[in-house]
Amino acid sequence: MEGISQPLNAPHRPPAREPGRVHWMELFFDLVFVAFVGQLAHGIHGDPGWPEFGTYLLLFFPAWWAWVNIVSVINLLPSLTSRQLGIAMLLAMAATGLMAASAHEAFGDRAWAFSLANCALRVLLLLLWLYQHRQMSTVPSWRIWIYNGGTAALWLIAVFLPFQAAVILWALSITIEVGMVAISSRLGTQSGLAGINVEHAAERLGLFVIIVLGESVLTIVTEISQDWAPGPGLAASLGFVIVALLGWAFFQYGMGTLSSGLEHLRERDDFAGILQTTLLMPFVMVVGVTSIAAGIATAIPEPFHPLPWGAAISIGGGVALFYSINAAVSLRYGQNPRSVLAWAAPMVAAALVLIPVSTAVPAVVGLASVVVLLALVTTYVEVKARRRAR
Repeated sequence: MEGISQPLNAPHRPPAREPGRVHWMELFFDLVFVAFVGQLAHGIHGDPGWPEFGTYLLLFFPAWWAWVNIVSVINLLPSLTSRQLGIAMLLAMAATGLMAASAHEAFGDRAWAFSLANCALRVLLLLLWLYQHRQMSTVPSWRIWIYNGGTAALWLIAVFLPFQAAVILWALSITIEVGMVAISSRLGTQSGLAGINVEHAAERLGLFVIIVLGESVLTIVTEISQDWAPGPGLAASLGFVIVALLGWAFFQYGMGTLSSGLEHLRERDDFAGILQTTLLMPFVMVVGVTSIAAGIATAIPEPFHPLPWGAAISIGGGVALFYSINAAVSLRYGQNPRSVLAWAAPMVAAALVLIPVSTAVPAVVGLASVVVLLALVTTYVEVKARRRAR
């Protein structure tokens, strides 16, 4: 059996990791994170008002900010072994799981658990950023201690405070983190982005969007499984087509733009552009997709009744957010404004018009209108792409 078995005393090396590819453990972590997003999205089912939308955004953004920081530091740590990465992701999953379990009562009896989960994520980020700093940086590390150490302390203090006081510390923590990133060019911390791996960043964001779209399909399937009738079945089918067309738009056109655009920004040393298109803009797009799914879930049980205003805003506003952010990213990557606005402006305007329309017509008619709208813009972009190819 020579050449097949290894000597018993051969050293066991950790499995290799390809820095340019998303590791399985990163994808595993994303699944848990999207479970948290799904938990939050239940709060905007039905007829949500501004308090429900506000709660969704206020709870989602701190977790999103931690997620993009984890993505960023892993991207900038190509020397991290597969085993080290796996341990980091398991710790992040545990914290995110606690966050998901506390989501329904995060503004109530479980505010302490939400605070503790965010504290744990910041402690993990502190360790990862310090490791990255030791590997690749010569500037002082005090910024890292403030950025994640100081904010971890704020989240920990919030664990022991009543909600009214804890939420003030939540807001202060996020303000510090976002503010320090916003002035990073003045602090001289943007130099590390020279080592960003564009392939990993694009693939990581693309895979995350896949999971978010999959969560939307799961929401639709869950609703139709509770009422197996022709009307709800029609609404669910239309909802599935909407999600499928959104996925088609992102993966057929958006992913190529994402990879080339990030490379373009890196070559220009456009630090602000990289931050905007990887940290902030995708947040708005994910909010749009999850809002659309919530509105579809509301339409399925009562397909022949008009949508309530909250659900109509979720669908129409979600479509408007999805296409406006895709247009903003395209423009930030240097695409021709006339070409981008040719499809973005009509789509956003039509999506906003659908909000009041959906409250006056049966839900299936509103969903069918969204399908027609998405099909038209998809056809337009397909035709333009084929003409360029010729």
